[in-house]
Amino acid sequence: MKLVLASKSRARIDMLRAAGLEFETFPADLDEGKVLQGKGLTPEDSALFLAQQKALVVSSKKPGDLIVGADQVLECGGRILFKAEGEDDAQEKLKFLRSKTHRLISAVCAVQDGKILWSATKNAHLSMRHFDDEFLKRYCEKAGPALTRSVGAYELESFGVQLFERVEGDYFTILGLPLLPLLAYLRDRHGIGL
Repeated sequence: MKLVLASKSRARIDMLRAAGLEFETFPADLDEGKVLQGKGLTPEDSALFLAQQKALVVSSKKPGDLIVGADQVLECGGRILFKAEGEDDAQEKLKFLRSKTHRLISAVCAVQDGKILWSATKNAHLSMRHFDDEFLKRYCEKAGPALTRSVGAYELESFGVQLFERVEGDYFTILGLPLLPLLAYLRDRHGIGL
């Protein structure tokens, strides 16, 4: 049995590697907006549903392997936001988030042979500081591809930290993977890890 991450997220790959896990990646490449369309799910259920759908898609192509699916949803003022389509979209998203507190919901699951074996969901709250449009322009120039790689148009582990005045929650959850519950599950149920 191989461990497979159903994601191409650099942050998730780096977290699992840093934790000492041996795994391969096999992205599911789902259109998240279309997958959720018409479902009427809560933000927590949306994150978990997306993680499960990714893992199930990959599981159908990797029989016998243990598939880890993960996803993250950003909720602010009752709206669920997705990754920006480009720099202009990212700027509009950041203007909307400016001076507000938003919630990141990260979900992870384990699937084998089309069966969901385990899942976990964690939340973090991030308060974006007030910044002017000139700062936003400078940030976007520095952030580059990070604007479209993450659901909030920022990477907290990089220049994105400059956007915030307060962060409450698990660092791994903010990066997009509830890592500690996943590691405990892998150790306890599958003997994977240290």
